[in-house]
This record gives sequence, C-alpha cells and structure tokens, in this order.
Amino acid sequence: MKPVLTLPLFAAALMAGCASQGDTNTTADATPPIVFVHGNGDSAALWQTTYWRFESNGWPRSHLHAINLPYPLARDDDGKPQPGRTSTAEHRDYLKKEIDQVLRQTGASKVVLVGNSRGGNAIRNYIQTSMQQTGTVAVSHAILGGTPNHGVWSRAGEREGNEFAGTGSFLTGLNAPKNAAGDEVAGPVRWMTIRSDNNDKYAQPDAGWPASTGKPTGVDYAGPELKGARNVVVPGIDHRETSYSAPAFEATYRFITGHAPVRLDIAPESQVQLSGMVTGSGIDPLDAKSGNFANNLPLPGAKLEVYAVQPDGPDAGARIGQPLHVQTIAADGKWGPFRAQANRPYEFVIGAPGYATTHVYRSGFPRSSDIVILRPERIAEADRAAKQIVILTRPRGYLDAGRDRMLLDGRAPAGLPPHGGMLASSKLLLQETAPRAVQAEFNGERLAGRSWNAADGEVTVLEITQ
Repeated sequence: MKPVLTLPLFAAALMAGCASQGDTNTTADATPPIVFVHGNGDSAALWQTTYWRFESNGWPRSHLHAINLPYPLARDDDGKPQPGRTSTAEHRDYLKKEIDQVLRQTGASKVVLVGNSRGGNAIRNYIQTSMQQTGTVAVSHAILGGTPNHGVWSRAGEREGNEFAGTGSFLTGLNAPKNAAGDEVAGPVRWMTIRSDNNDKYAQPDAGWPASTGKPTGVDYAGPELKGARNVVVPGIDHRETSYSAPAFEATYRFITGHAPVRLDIAPESQVQLSGMVTGSGIDPLDAKSGNFANNLPLPGAKLEVYAVQPDGPDAGARIGQPLHVQTIAADGKWGPFRAQANRPYEFVIGAPGYATTHVYRSGFPRSSDIVILRPERIAEADRAAKQIVILTRPRGYLDAGRDRMLLDGRAPAGLPPHGGMLASSKLLLQETAPRAVQAEFNGERLAGRSWNAADGEVTVLEITQ
C-alpha cells in the first residue's frame, strides 16, 4: 500500500519519512543543484517564486536551474511527428542536456530533479533510461508535483498513443514493477510525489469535473501517486499548486534537506535585477481553427518597454515618467538586465508584428529573477467585438471561485465554474474606449493596470505573481 501523508500533520511524518530513505544531511553539499522541469505548454517562468523561496532559505542562485522547453506541448500521438510539439524522447533528451550542463558548471556529482505535471514524465523517463543503459543515474532526489503518473485517462483503447494515456505503452512502461515488491520507482533515487486531495483537474474520476458528466476517466485523485515513493497529499491545492505553492515548496525542501525551511515567505533584496526572454506563440499548423498554442521560442525583433506605474489611488496603473528600459529583442530572445526598484509595480509592453501590443502589469518584484518570460497576446476572434480587453492570469495556479478571494474590476472574474481549479485566466471585455484604471485582487495580492483600446491592437494583462 502506498504511504500517503496529508496536511496539516504531514510535516512531522515527512521528517520521519526522509530519515527512513536516508539521512540527506550527511551529504557533502547541503545545497545540491536543482533542475526544475515545467509542465505541458508552460515555461521556466513558473518556477520564479520557488526560486525565491529556495534563495530565501540560503540556496545559492547558481544552483537553481529551470529548463525552458522550446516546444512544451506533448504530441497528440507520441509516435507520430507533429510540428510545434515534442515527443517523450525529445523531452527526455532535452532534460538530459540540461542536467549534463549543470553537472559540469557546478562540479556536483548529482542533481535534484523537481517537475510539475508533464515535467515529471520527462524526469521519470530520464531516470529509467539512464538506469537501463548504465545502471546508474546522476540524480539524488526526484519530486513530482501533479504528474499524471497513471494517466489523465486510463481506458483500454482510448488514445493510447498519447503520453497521458494510462493504458498506453509510455506510462505502462514507466510503471512496470522495478522489484519484487512491485514498486513503480527505482533506487537509488529518493522519490516523492505531491498531489491534491480532489482539486487537480488532471486527476479526476469524472471526465466532466466539476460539472459531472458521468463519463469515467479510469483514474482517481490518487493517480499522481507512485508505489515505492513518499506520497504527500495537500488538501485543496490545484494542479499547478502541487509544485508552485508554498506548501509544495515546504514539502520539497524538507524532502531534500531533512529539515524544515527557515521561512516560507520571500526575503526581499535591496537591489533587484530582472531579465529573461520574450517568446512567441503560433497557429497550430495542423488545425488553423485551433487558435493560439504556446511555444518558448525567441521572438526576435519584438520591442520591449518597461515603465514604473502608480500602485493605487485614482491613477492606479498610470505610468510614472518615461520608459525605464527599452530594448529590441535579438535572435536569442533574451531581454535585460533591468535594474528594478524592489516591490515597485511595473508595466511591460511587448510589441511584435502579428501580435497585439500587450501591456503586462506585475506586482512589485521582491527579488531578482532571470526567468521573467514575456509573451505577447493575440486577440481571439470571439473577442474582436470588445472595445477593450483585460486578461487576469495566474500562471502558477488556477482561479478557484469556490476557494479564492478574488476580484477583477470590482467584480468576481467572469467565466469561472462555481468551484474547482479549472482555469488560470479570466477575461474582462469592455465596451468603452476611454482608458482607465483596472484593478485586480487575488488572495491578498493587489495589482493595477490601465485599459487599452483593442481597435488599436492593444491588450491589457494583469499577471498574478503568487
């Protein structure tokens, strides 16, 4: 039977569980290099607050590395080439190159791997392949948040070529027993999974959750667990929060170090420097009606401007003076460095041919970051009748109307189900042309921006940090 731990009592048990798998405090390096692997369609930027929490507990920034998979979406059928998407083998090999580079740079003998969702598939595939080929692997710990280890669906004959099919060859190969006990994970790596009790959209017994349709998926809430791993359950968290939330960080830190972090909040820095990439998105070449799909490719030629903005009051979101940073993006897609004022809110303006001029408003940055990834929007056909478009987005989690305290322009965000972590964004479509302040609040985080005219090809994005 799989060991399962739940909050709020999981902390003490997790300490004991770590000891049972080996005392990590005896390692020569108390802060081993960590490689973070984002999920399907996501980017390295989602690990930003996780970086900050590790740094706030003494982890050197040089030992924190996040891959940024150029084509982060899985293929519909893993065995068939599909433009703009990656196979499980390509994903695994990309991760291997990053691990090899981190080992060379740091001189470490092993890394820690932390993955969210699809990122966990690549981690498992890399470890299993390495063990099969060489009998060893340069990994000490593997932490998987919300990884659909037994599939998003698991019904015989249903899309079994897809890497998320529980009855498909990819997952059945990973889950094959590794020892006489039937464990699904192999040593000497120490394994941990983190899952929600019932709020992970990709670990649901009903395919139509939260509005049940009665069509079973063949999986359940415990689908992310693995036999032989330490399996942690955090009530109420959503799919992305299995990796990017404070409780997920605490569980991860304890598992790696064998002791509690000193702090869960983020320690501010006196000097903040920001940099990252400007990336694009495209139209799926296999289906022109499918709309935008994400990639992490550089967007050369894009223009970036950064403005300080008023944090509150009647002029909330209004620019303060001239742009503080102006840059035309080169072939590598990189932007920065930009020396920011700690905890000062900013507006990032990205303009590129074929995209809407996108005004991204962010809360103040308490610490430096080199994974600030900016992506311009396209205006969807369904939204073209609106005079102004404001998008509230939460990259590191979902917007749960039954759980979260949130407002967009003084009202509940539109388009969300009454409960459940299903959607990461909400749109406010306005039929007015005069620019004005638009404010948002999410569980205590407040940010403000300005509305812009969609007829001029401009879109507002309010991006939640937490």
